[in-house]
Amino acid sequence: MSTDKTPDHRDDEDMLPEYDFSGKTGVRGKYYQRMRDGYAIRVHQIDGTTTIQHITRPEGSILLDRDVQAYFPDAEAVNTALRALIQLIPNKKPRKKATQSARKQSPT
Repeated sequence: MSTDKTPDHRDDEDMLPEYDFSGKTGVRGKYYQRMRDGYAIRVHQIDGTTTIQHITRPEGSILLDRDVQAYFPDAEAVNTALRALIQLIPNKKPRKKATQSARKQSPT
């Protein structure tokens, strides 16, 4: 057990001293956007060949942030909540600005 008591220090007998997670070197979420956009996995075979698999999210899939996932554990829960919200949205009406700008551009 270490006697070094820094503000971020946690007593963990299994953690080696070279693993410093005090925030000085690591960047949280560094590859988050890349993972959302898709990524490739390279598998190097014993015979010297390399196989590349491209992983992307299925069309129409949506990633939920962790705090939202706590309330919506599966697709059914998300869809039920969104359908309830859709009922609260009034029917879309044409925006006045779009109509006025269209009139200005059309020749008379």
